[in-house]
Amino acid sequence: MANTDSLPATNENAGTNTRGAVGTVQNTEMARGVEITRDAVGVAPNAGTTRGFIGAALNTGTAYRSGFRWRLHKKNGIAIRFLNINLLLFALAICIMATVMAVAYSAVIGNLSSEYAARYGAGAADTLSARVDKEIILISKTARSSEVIAWMLDEDDAEKKSLAFTELEDVVGELYSFNIYIGLNKSLLEYRIEVDNPVGDFSYVAALSRDKPEDEWYFDCIESDSDYQVLVGIDNVLNKKRVFINHKVELDGAALGVISTGLEFSHIAGELFSQYDDYNLRGLVIDGGGAIHMDSDLLDDRDFLHHEFESTIEDAFAGAAPLSAIRTYLDGAAGGNAGGATGGNAGGNTGGNAGSDIGVGAGVGGGQLAPVRLRTGPYKYMAIAPVLDTDWYVVILSGTPSLFDLSLFIPVMLTMLVLLIAFALAASAANYRLILLPLGKLDHSLALLKENSEMQIYGADRDDELGNLSNTIQDLFNKANIDTLTGIYNRRFMENNLVHIMEILSRANGMLSTLMIDIDFFKRFNDTYGHDQGDICLREVAGTLASGVTRANDFTARYGGEEFVVVLPNTDEAGARVVAEKLLNNVRGLDIPHSGGIDGTPYVTVSIGVTTGRVSFMHCWEDYIRQADKALYASKQNGRNQYTYMALTK
Repeated sequence: MANTDSLPATNENAGTNTRGAVGTVQNTEMARGVEITRDAVGVAPNAGTTRGFIGAALNTGTAYRSGFRWRLHKKNGIAIRFLNINLLLFALAICIMATVMAVAYSAVIGNLSSEYAARYGAGAADTLSARVDKEIILISKTARSSEVIAWMLDEDDAEKKSLAFTELEDVVGELYSFNIYIGLNKSLLEYRIEVDNPVGDFSYVAALSRDKPEDEWYFDCIESDSDYQVLVGIDNVLNKKRVFINHKVELDGAALGVISTGLEFSHIAGELFSQYDDYNLRGLVIDGGGAIHMDSDLLDDRDFLHHEFESTIEDAFAGAAPLSAIRTYLDGAAGGNAGGATGGNAGGNTGGNAGSDIGVGAGVGGGQLAPVRLRTGPYKYMAIAPVLDTDWYVVILSGTPSLFDLSLFIPVMLTMLVLLIAFALAASAANYRLILLPLGKLDHSLALLKENSEMQIYGADRDDELGNLSNTIQDLFNKANIDTLTGIYNRRFMENNLVHIMEILSRANGMLSTLMIDIDFFKRFNDTYGHDQGDICLREVAGTLASGVTRANDFTARYGGEEFVVVLPNTDEAGARVVAEKLLNNVRGLDIPHSGGIDGTPYVTVSIGVTTGRVSFMHCWEDYIRQADKALYASKQNGRNQYTYMALTK
């Protein structure tokens, strides 16, 4: 059986590949599951070509070439009419709402700004806590692994090293950065493992030394009283700035090494603060000592995102109200929860420059600062929330200046609601009349097109955007389903429609017959008469085959090159044989000269393979094509110019 994907493209009849056609529209008309057996009486050929089946009523008068942009400016364009009506109604609603909102604007902004500070503080702290906490849990589990501990005790043991690698390899894929750094206390060597490491192999990084600044992370962690440290630093191997989680590995109080992983700094900073400019907010991540690790105002600063950066709250807010408020909170957090890293309960009064109470109540990590109004400086509200499992805090500052009772906005909300409902109803009515109703009719006509390919698409005669759309769909339908050389259905249509037909027939246990047809010695015909005559021959044979099947659901398609397929739903073996014999005679009757044809017949002939089977859910369309192709091969082996029947065996 010829494969259209591998045929040479010397001319159109040498092989047409229709797999790339655009669009998929199927002819779904069926005989409602009732089995129909063809009789032996001949049927009159269809005088029209199959191309006529696909929307012959295409409106060619719509000048789509004039362009969509030109049509937008026509007074009868749907888009312009809909836009004008919506703009008129919207302008009217805006005028009324603007008058009412001007009265209550300051009250609304005040409440929103304080809520923003609190919500964004809690949200940023939750996000960072979740990211860090996940990494800490994974690294902590690894640091307590018996395999890892055993290897660090005996670094030269190859078996222990392999077991430790397997343990670490399982964890690497779950980490944010997909890599781990391991520092060994005995040999003072640093290794690295990532997801693409060869199995059983650690990547050597360097020897660890107190004299190298880049190794401070290791010695600080080894000598600290905490199990782990969270800090910002530079990954010198990958040349990236990261939020590192360094975890000590110990056995009976003796330090064996450090396992380190990290979150990419620019990604985390962007995830926390990238939207803050839209809300006049500033976000900071600080530690208990007041060092600033992240600042939303510096997200566009490449040095901040990718290099070492040192700043404190004193540098950022020298003499400003936030400095006193933040320091008071940090001092209270350290005193109220001396053993913890999350801030605890640090209630109290700031006094000083802040000039207002800082109430710390239940919140993220049990120590979130309620929104506080700052009386001086560019920022009017502030909130602080601790990051779990660290001594870090998220500070949110809002620059919007009002704080009033939210209840003042209730009348405004009611007025806006009524106006918006009225606007929505009017806009919906116009939307339905101008857009939804025509599109619904178009959609309905497309559904009918699946049932009857002669059906005209709705809107093809309209002189607006919908008319352009309708005619474009009709054109794409033709291009996607019609073979350009022969004018009959192409292979794409055959495959899609055959799948749909089999789905319907499988429900009723119906019969399906398929014919695979090949022009005998067509290559010789091309070589003898030329490709132009070959194209003519293909068109004449295709037209004859298409006119030889006349039931609504029967169809003929070009499979590729000189091969054709005839699909006969609800047709048993006897009916398929009748059609095959008829098609053989019809092609013979064309009397197309072919000096290189089969012996004794100086005209173009065809060979046919026929198969019939009862469709079940276990069948696929390839089963019928494959069996028909086997039968076609038998016809060729037996002398051509004949048909061979083989029942579907599967």
